[in-house]
Amino acid sequence: MVRETRSGPRFSERFEEYGKRKPVEDGIVARSRRGAIGESWWSGRFLAVLTELGVGGRLDRGKTYARAGQVVDLAIDPGAITATVQGSRDEPYRARLGLRPFADEAWEAVLDALAADSWYAAALLAGEVPDDLEDVLARVGLSLFPQGSAELPMDCSCPDWSVPCKHLAAVAYLAAEEFDSDPFALLRWRGRDRATLLAALRDRRDAGAGTPTALEDLLDRFHRPGVPVPAVPERPARTVPPADALLDELPALTVGDDDVRDVLRPLYRRLAEAPAE
Repeated sequence: MVRETRSGPRFSERFEEYGKRKPVEDGIVARSRRGAIGESWWSGRFLAVLTELGVGGRLDRGKTYARAGQVVDLAIDPGAITATVQGSRDEPYRARLGLRPFADEAWEAVLDALAADSWYAAALLAGEVPDDLEDVLARVGLSLFPQGSAELPMDCSCPDWSVPCKHLAAVAYLAAEEFDSDPFALLRWRGRDRATLLAALRDRRDAGAGTPTALEDLLDRFHRPGVPVPAVPERPARTVPPADALLDELPALTVGDDDVRDVLRPLYRRLAEAPAE
């Protein structure tokens, strides 16, 4: 974030800013009431990246604001997370975390890479974001998260010169929780909303993009038990998509009036629910 060069805000500005914050009705309140914020690997990676960029030490300043509901509104759009944050002044502040969206050509390469392996297509179409998505992007020369502070411009209309200020930090925490509940919001920040992304994947799947993966080659992944999410920045093994998504990847096969996939569906559900030995 670039601010006007100065020795610091005027004393009157600093005094006013550090006064008692004004309460907000129906503000966005963080779900986490104590301790760490962020549960999924992608929200953990997002906050870890901020720490790696040298701003993590100031993030804690925003937890109180995030948990007190001082953020009036928050939007995650291609290229920017924007929010209105109520401080101690009458006029709320405008805060923004920027991130350059991928170019259309880059997204085409990402979609081709995802569609080439039916594992990724099945997981995404089932509403899951694969745990090794970062690796897929790296193979086409992209990064899901910013690689330096220049790739993550931050600005706030408050008089505090530090980056991030408490208002930006509060927005970062609430964005992490939004990534928990909707991981596709992270991809939207990079330029593709959920509907557009999944529609493009379906088109590629229907057109036969990539080499289909044999069912027997997926079974070892399908029945592998889940593992706890390790400490950030490590990433756990990929999440297994539900049985229905796996069967839906198979071509239609009808015997008499019955679709073989529908006949197999109850069996696969029982196998998926069976405890691991």
